[in-house]
Order: sequence, then structure tokens, then C-alpha cells
Amino acid sequence: MNLSRHDVTAEDGTRIAVRVAGEGPPLVLLHGFPQNHRCWLPVLPALAQGRTCILPDLRGYGESDAPKDDDEHATYSKRRMAADLVAVLDALGIDAADVAGHDRGARVAYRFALDHPERLRRLAILEVVPTLDFWEAWSADLAHKAYHWNFLAQPAPMPERLIGGAPEAWIDHTLASWTLSKSLEPFAPDALRSYRAQAADPMRLAAMCADYRAGFHFDRRIDAEDRAAGRRIAAPLHFVWARHGFPASTGDPAAIWRNWADDVTDSSVKSGHFAMEEAPEAVAAALAGFFR
Repeated sequence: MNLSRHDVTAEDGTRIAVRVAGEGPPLVLLHGFPQNHRCWLPVLPALAQGRTCILPDLRGYGESDAPKDDDEHATYSKRRMAADLVAVLDALGIDAADVAGHDRGARVAYRFALDHPERLRRLAILEVVPTLDFWEAWSADLAHKAYHWNFLAQPAPMPERLIGGAPEAWIDHTLASWTLSKSLEPFAPDALRSYRAQAADPMRLAAMCADYRAGFHFDRRIDAEDRAAGRRIAAPLHFVWARHGFPASTGDPAAIWRNWADDVTDSSVKSGHFAMEEAPEAVAAALAGFFR
């Protein structure tokens, strides 16, 4: 499928690389860690039928800029990344769009829903529960499974130095260990090369760690503020969770989203965490039905 390339400048000067495919109502597809826009390619042909699909690389990932983190960890906060999405929509002349996000991209997506509700039509969340709730749900088993949340959030440059000693091995282990098959088989060769290259780039490795530092510090705090204020997501929300992924370890993940949104539906797919690459047909069907 042909994807056109666009570069958008965010409000702080960060350049966001964006791919666009298809024609019709706009649908933004946001990737997660440790990936980039390529994770959406297995489901793109189905989703681009009658839609304009917009695939940004989040700041710090793919071909977008990777600015230096700040002391408050706001640079890679989901609030700042949601503002990047506003800049993307403005640059493409789009007033409001449907948005789907996976992993870190899903955290950007729900922050976009809370901070910019007038720019959102419908929201799909894949494979996360809200940041605050995930921290609060930690048990010994979940902490063991999601150890990277604490590891990557440690002060710089400790995690960067450790991963930087063998970046390809760490990325391969992380990707494989989160799949149902415990292998790299679900990942297309060009996508896998790009994921490895990100981890081998010191600037992008620092950015990925900064993303998780923001999750522990900035994102957790603003989630708590929103929950205390009773702020809710007004747009219809469809939650897609993997039966062998992270949210499934929190008990009833769909119920958690009902505490945050007024109109929640959910569906599950047989996969590990990387649902779009492990179960593309099931994910495409779930999203196409919701956004139809």
C-alpha cells in the first residue's frame, strides 16, 4: 500500500513524521513501545478501505525528532504527545478524527480524548488500562511481567547504558517475550529491523526511557488529577484487549475503562501484547466494525 510522507512541526519545534494512506474520514493510528508506525501495516489495508489512515511516529520513535528530556519529564508526557497530534490534524486540515492507539500510543490517545475532546469522534484503545490504574493494579506477578515500567523509569543514564550494551538482544527479548508464541515470528523483517535500529540509536533509546519516566512522574500525576476532578471521556470508546497481554493481568480491564468513559464496549483477541502483528485479521475486524 502506498503511504505518503509528511513532516509536521509541533508547538515546541519537534518534527513529527507522519504517513498517510487511503481516502475518506480520518482515522489516526498511534503505535506503542518499542515500535513505530510500522506495527500498523498488517491491518492497514483493511482499515484504509474508505478511510484516510494517519500514522504518526510518536516523538522519539521512528523518524520523528527525539528532543532531550526535561527535569519535570514533560517533554515525553502523553499531554505533550497529544498536543503533537493536534498539530498533525491542524497541518492536514482536519477538524476532528477517529483515533486508535496501542500501548504507549493508547496512552496518548486517551490523553487526547481528555485534553482535546472537540477534536475526537471515536476512540479505540488497544492493550492498555489507564496509567494510574495500571500502577495501582501491581501485584507480584504483574510487576514481574511488566518489569520494564520500573526499569526504564529509573534515572538516566542507568537503563540507557545497560540496554545500550546489547540493544538488539534486549529488543528481541522484549518483543518475543510479549507475544503468545514467545518468538519474533509475528514481526515483518523490515519492521523488526526498524525496531532494532531504534534501540541502537542513543537518542531514541534515551527518548524511550524518557517516555517511561514521564509515565511514572508526569502522566501518573495528571491521571490522578483528572480522576479526582471526575473528568471522563465523552467519546464512544472500544477497548481491544489481548487474552495473553498485560491488561488481562489486571482482572477485569474493560471495567476499569468504564470508570473513565461513558460509552464503553470491548472485544478480545487471541494474541499476546502485539495484537496488530499477531492477530491482524481479528484486530482489523474489531476496529473496522467500531469505526464503520
